[in-house]
Amino acid sequence: MDNQLPEAFRKKMRRLLGEEEYGAYLASFGQERHYGLRSNPLKLTAEELGELSPFELTPVPWCPTGYYYGETARPGKHPYYHAGMYYIQEPSAMIPAELLDVQPGDRVLDLCAAPGGKTTQLAGKLQGQGFLAANDNSLDRVKALTKNVELAGIRNAMVTHETPDRLAERWPQAFNKILVDAPCSGEGMFRKDEDMIRQWEKHSVAVCMAMQEDILRDAARMLAAGGRLVYSTCTFSPEENESMIAGFLRQHPDFRVVPAPAAHGFVPGRPDWAAEARGAEAPDAAELETAGAVRLWPHRIKGEGHFAVILEKQSPKTPFHRKEGTDSAAEPVSLPAAASRQDQGRSGGGSRPALERAGSHPKARQTGQPGGGRGSALVRTAPPDLAPWEQFVKDNLTQPLAGTPVLFGERLYLAPTVSLPVAELKIYRPGWYAGELKRGRFEPSHALAMGLFRSDARRVLSLPAASPQIIHYLKGETLEVEESALDCADGTSPKGYVLVCVDRFPLGWGKWNQGMLKNEYPAGWRWV
Repeated sequence: MDNQLPEAFRKKMRRLLGEEEYGAYLASFGQERHYGLRSNPLKLTAEELGELSPFELTPVPWCPTGYYYGETARPGKHPYYHAGMYYIQEPSAMIPAELLDVQPGDRVLDLCAAPGGKTTQLAGKLQGQGFLAANDNSLDRVKALTKNVELAGIRNAMVTHETPDRLAERWPQAFNKILVDAPCSGEGMFRKDEDMIRQWEKHSVAVCMAMQEDILRDAARMLAAGGRLVYSTCTFSPEENESMIAGFLRQHPDFRVVPAPAAHGFVPGRPDWAAEARGAEAPDAAELETAGAVRLWPHRIKGEGHFAVILEKQSPKTPFHRKEGTDSAAEPVSLPAAASRQDQGRSGGGSRPALERAGSHPKARQTGQPGGGRGSALVRTAPPDLAPWEQFVKDNLTQPLAGTPVLFGERLYLAPTVSLPVAELKIYRPGWYAGELKRGRFEPSHALAMGLFRSDARRVLSLPAASPQIIHYLKGETLEVEESALDCADGTSPKGYVLVCVDRFPLGWGKWNQGMLKNEYPAGWRWV
């Protein structure tokens, strides 16, 4: 594949790396790729996945929930994938979310979130507590993002499809953790996707830099004092990495670089490359700070390649002071330890309303679909009739679920407890999608099933992963199920909605009646 690399890219890499390391980099194109997945802490621990996995897994050293798997394994074709027990992700792409150091209760923004790999990683660290906003300005990409949010069983997330500047106008200093996995020229994807090689000259570095600069500026506006922002790319270009960060630091004296751990084969950032790109003989103070970034190279680690840097914001009243020729960065931080499974996320945590009521806004309008347009977030000006939902909970669940009920037309969501203005914003999902209120009845969503635990449902059908019925269910077929196969809570009739599980992990809904389980698995999700 290395013979397909653009000549301009070859010359640049040879100059930056030097002949010996450039040769090692080129040789990596002839080596085997490394495939990875992450366990989903909202459903099980990494250790539990290692025990249950039907294919061999090897830990990814920089991600407590990450594993390598072999090229011949097909984790996307296993029922555990459809239960959201893991997310398939390139190993080097796991590092940005680890560096953000998210803790339960944080207010987190994933600003360039689609297709959702890092969003699901951040949600796992929140453990159902705090708040997660996942945004992408492409509606088509937001659809993929939303599916992954629902597959992972995330309860405390809002999905938006807005431009960063519009979010920054309405959400200043709203978050204490922000991830910017910026659009880039994609040089770290060349081994994985040959099409990225062909697209490289079209997606010029200059075009990417303009986008990155704008996104970083808007992200800084949304970060609270004392908060942490991680900027990452999957490119090797110094202009999009060290130079971008140095330029940001010059314009934002209230930010500094927190050095990331140079472990696992990671190498520090290159201030000299930033100086060279600027045409200077030596790095200035801002460029020197970029030594605290990390670069992941395919010839040094088992992964494709990445750049990441941790930025910390201090109060504008007491900015950091940079002196030429000095490195003002702090001591390196440690990667967080693996989080244990917590069967939590059920308590609301606070009494403030989930969202500002946008239904009273003069431009608010009735819509049956999320993301229907600006001003369409909360469309009811009077309290909705939630009796059908409340009756569904009583008949089918073992306990109430946390979240503030929010309606998009007939669609009911359980919004996380956080106060943010949403008027005139494009909100695709204001929270956990519960289902639809239709003519006096409630129909539960697939997302509701995926966010539940086995213990939440009054009727459960749990099938082993090797059962042929699992595949029939995932294909949308009706199942013959004896009443004795159902696990029903005390005093619960077997007739009604059943939570179908693979082992103990939810896959979706079915409706049981007289030995037959009507399949409620959504058509767009079915096994092909």
